[in-house]
Amino acid sequence: MTSQGDRAAATTGKPWIGGFGAVAAVTLSVATGAAAKPPGQDAAMMRMLACDGEGVRMEVYLPLSVALAGQGLRAGQTVIGYYALDLTEANKGKPLEPVRVTMSADKKMVTVDQYTRGLPPTQIPVGGGTVDFDQRFAKRAECGPFQSQDPNFGN
Repeated sequence: MTSQGDRAAATTGKPWIGGFGAVAAVTLSVATGAAAKPPGQDAAMMRMLACDGEGVRMEVYLPLSVALAGQGLRAGQTVIGYYALDLTEANKGKPLEPVRVTMSADKKMVTVDQYTRGLPPTQIPVGGGTVDFDQRFAKRAECGPFQSQDPNFGN
């Protein structure tokens, strides 16, 4: 009894590789299906910080699973969130960028690290205060308290 590979080699002189293609296609199909998952709980975000500057608004969003955890962001904890720089008034839109958000060990400061743009980390007092996020747009921004859910802050 001969295999298809032996028959293909006998008739054409070349090995038959059709089986390898089918195996690869099935493998890729299974891998793609396994990697495609519905958004998890961390995909939902909640605004945890809102700041207002001259003609610009900054917001920091954290995963809902962190925001609604018993004590929110824990002392020393770092999570990936999103930073929104609202440049709508300047007709430049409202881009979102991933940031690292860290609560200080004494829970008095929150650090927002805009690592994708290489900017220095910004420290914000948990109770709110004036900070500089970005030297082009977000200087002297007035920030409300961290983890404040007041929808009227800054409005």
